Amino acid sequence: MFALGCEIASRLKRNGVLPSDNWSRGLVSGGSPAAAMPVRGEMRTDIQYYHKIVVVAVVSTPFPIPLSIRFQKDGEGEVSCALALLKDLVGQLGRCFLDVLVGDALYLQSPFVQEVEELGLDWAFTLKENQPELLREAERELCGWHLPEVDWPVADRLVRVVKTVRIDNQRHIEKKVEVTRESTNFYATNFQLGSIPALLIHQLGRGRWRIDTEAFQTITVGCHLKHPAVHQSTALVVLTMIRVLAFTLSLVFYHRQVRSHARRICETFHEIAQRIGDWFVAPSLNTS
Repeated sequence: MFALGCEIASRLKRNGVLPSDNWSRGLVSGGSPAAAMPVRGEMRTDIQYYHKIVVVAVVSTPFPIPLSIRFQKDGEGEVSCALALLKDLVGQLGRCFLDVLVGDALYLQSPFVQEVEELGLDWAFTLKENQPELLREAERELCGWHLPEVDWPVADRLVRVVKTVRIDNQRHIEKKVEVTRESTNFYATNFQLGSIPALLIHQLGRGRWRIDTEAFQTITVGCHLKHPAVHQSTALVVLTMIRVLAFTLSLVFYHRQVRSHARRICETFHEIAQRIGDWFVAPSLNTS
């Protein structure tokens, strides 16, 4: 199943199905978050056990494309699991498939960063309190969009730090006044910007959230990944990979063959998926 998924991903890229959005400047960005999946679908009053899954997906495309998943083994951390999956993907897809790896602050660790660079990838990870010295340097010195050289004491190296400040003006309905909300984000990266605006790093970092909002939620809810039947078989890993692969192919079909050819308001992906599901259910109901 892993090899099949990689073969499909390679074909999608060769056939030009994975075009990067304009903001990514042709770079293929992969994100690596983790998800927790209950062993049983019903609520438990004492202890609830979870399967933990790491996924690597392309996030620089108009819609996120999951490449593969990996279950965390007993005693294995999320970062180690993600690195193992990333190495398998690079070994199967080649070093030129991905350009940049993005992730949250958990992945901003010196050993992981070194391994990612050895795979030939640039990286951009959210910078938070888990690297206090690096964050303190950024908060104290960063006055513009980015600093090209910030000391990272734990890793004994220099990295680039990007700071973005987002200001949203919203109208308060009750008070009928404009309310300004400001949010600040920091990112650490080895990416050499050159003449490229530092905003690219912010867009890469924010692109990772699309995996949660556009992929995980659909798979877990729409594809019933938490259904008890999924967890009552010894083929748990294979069944889950089949579901993710089916989701990926359905998503590509929807965007490339349905939505792109629609002449009027197009049905949503969920509506199309429901219709396809009804096509499979109808024959079985008629035969009974």
